[in-house]
Amino acid sequence: MKALATILSGAALALAATAAAAAGSGHNDTGEARLARMLEGRSAGAPVSCITTTRSNKMEVIDGVAVVYDAGKTIYVARPTDPRMLGRNDALVLSRFSPSRLCVQESMKTVDRYDGFQTGVVFLKDFVPYTKAG
Repeated sequence: MKALATILSGAALALAATAAAAAGSGHNDTGEARLARMLEGRSAGAPVSCITTTRSNKMEVIDGVAVVYDAGKTIYVARPTDPRMLGRNDALVLSRFSPSRLCVQESMKTVDRYDGFQTGVVFLKDFVPYTKAG
């Protein structure tokens, strides 16, 4: 009975992975649409290579699109040199040179947020600030 349960569990995981891969084939359009919604009502500023960060603010990975840092009135968007390196299950692990600054030249590894294994290395282009008017 245990063997049957194990086989069924494995089959269910394989089926879920296949479905996720099929659904993920158009992930870039969904990610771009999500980013557009986040930036609605904001104007782009001049790109910068470093941003100031604090613990209270939020960094988010948009699958296959960008790394977004929400600093309140300003949202910084950094696109990767290779968008395939940003996956839906990835979390960024930063080797911080400074606890209050994040720069594009810093080493940024990705790890699977569920099992903790390294999945790649991300190289970012400059951060583009998007600020609300007023």
